Amino acid sequence: MNKAQLIELIQSKLGADTTKKHAEEALAAVLESIKEGVKESGKVQIIGFGTFATKTREARTGRNPKTGNTINIPASKTVAFKASSALKD
Repeated sequence: MNKAQLIELIQSKLGADTTKKHAEEALAAVLESIKEGVKESGKVQIIGFGTFATKTREARTGRNPKTGNTINIPASKTVAFKASSALKD
């Protein structure tokens, strides 16, 4: 499912009086709120759905697949999602 299909699904769930533009704005607001929450507190938990949390990747050495040379990969942060048991079922 892509973003356009998700917007259409949201529009159908909200009812006939909802426009595609309103559904798109609702999706954008939810995604932006999740981004802000993860950025500010490091964790957003939605009961019955899952948890978005920041994780730190340690610095490590890797290998360039084209040349075979070893390279240093710096430490970085990423966002991970862990599904709730209700979503897994």
